[in-house]
Amino acid sequence: MTDTTLYDRLGGEEAIGAVVTEFYDRVLADERLEPYFEDTDMSQQRAHQTRFLSSVTGGPIQYDGDDMGTAHEGMGISHADYDAIAAHLDDALGEFDVADADRKAVLEAVESYREAIVETT
Repeated sequence: MTDTTLYDRLGGEEAIGAVVTEFYDRVLADERLEPYFEDTDMSQQRAHQTRFLSSVTGGPIQYDGDDMGTAHEGMGISHADYDAIAAHLDDALGEFDVADADRKAVLEAVESYREAIVETT
């Protein structure tokens, strides 16, 4: 068995970028979540999220954005909102036939940021 990172198993930055595009297409079609992105440059957001996911999955790309608490402060994100985001990410990964174990690993990596992001119940 080779010692590859989750980033490598996902296909690297280009593949992660494709997942991110699918993910945000789903998020923006969700009327519960779309308002969070009304004033967001989505091209920049997609690039930012690609860097973030590349970094947390063990890739060579360093995430250089604000810490999660600062980046999401004042947005009023609830646990239900966070769960919806995670579901869209899981569905986007599934759209690209990412193996179940790798999907779970991505969601676990992202889950570790819940407490910094969620502000309301």
